[in-house]
Amino acid sequence: QVQLVESGGGLVQAGGSLRLSCAASGRTFSSYAMGWFRQAPGKEREWVAGVSSGGRTDYADSVKGRDSVKGRFTISRDNGKNTLYLQMNSLKPEDTAVYDCAATNRQYNSGSIYASPQRYDYWGQGTQVTVSS
Repeated sequence: QVQLVESGGGLVQAGGSLRLSCAASGRTFSSYAMGWFRQAPGKEREWVAGVSSGGRTDYADSVKGRDSVKGRFTISRDNGKNTLYLQMNSLKPEDTAVYDCAATNRQYNSGSIYASPQRYDYWGQGTQVTVSS
């Protein structure tokens, strides 16, 4: 079992940056596939980005830049620190939401990334991100 605690949210102007952190308890963080989700008021929860236990990453189209190499968001993990990160640049008002990290060890292989919330077993409490125009 793993417990997740997010931090790093806040109020930022459009075009600004924030880095979210998700600290995980337990010794087996490296074996979990991880994801970031967000939910804006009145909207369904939306997958933002994921990283497999093997370090492969993927992103929702909404956070990818026109250049697929340089997106607005970057997900990363530091297994030595049991921490997941989401670096968010060029923030837009439509990025305003509560951001949650999630973990699952029910994965097909070390390269698996899941965009469906139903694939995840563990969730943090969420951190609010507000982007002003």
